[in-house]
Amino acid sequence: MVKFHGTTILCVQKDGITAIGGDGQVSMGNTILKHSAKKIRKIESKNIVAGFAGSTADAMTLFQLFEKKVEQFRGNLSRAAVELAQDWRTDRMLRRLEALMIVADPKEAYIISGTGDVVASDDGILAIGSGGNFALAAARALKKHSNLDAKTIVEESLKIAADICVYTNNHLTIEVIKE
Repeated sequence: MVKFHGTTILCVQKDGITAIGGDGQVSMGNTILKHSAKKIRKIESKNIVAGFAGSTADAMTLFQLFEKKVEQFRGNLSRAAVELAQDWRTDRMLRRLEALMIVADPKEAYIISGTGDVVASDDGILAIGSGGNFALAAARALKKHSNLDAKTIVEESLKIAADICVYTNNHLTIEVIKE
């Protein structure tokens, strides 16, 4: 079975600003199927943003479920994240979904996985996907050694990841939310 390959999603929190961005490439095997997929979604009414990596249909299903959890728990990001992870891990059909998510509001950010993990970062930087480690390393260096804002750190780090990872491109979508 040929798998769809990933993406790169990066979240940076700095000075009360949360920026989350992702590239637009969708690949199957060694073929690029799409250059401009949008893998970042905003829940406007709650000032929450989410990015996903993995199977597109699975990720969209998870985003819809996450949005319901956010509404159910009145915008409480940590509670919604934990409840989604619990459902994802225990529900027979959801367990088969192949994706990861980063969810964030102006104060918190988490990676959510199907194994029940809900992980916050120590430094305000999270990354997932095939180019995630490249973007993470670049973002950590830029945050520590520059005066760039969160959005610019995300943009520059994703460009660096795109120069290294064959499953990541330079067609970026970046969302910014503020306190």
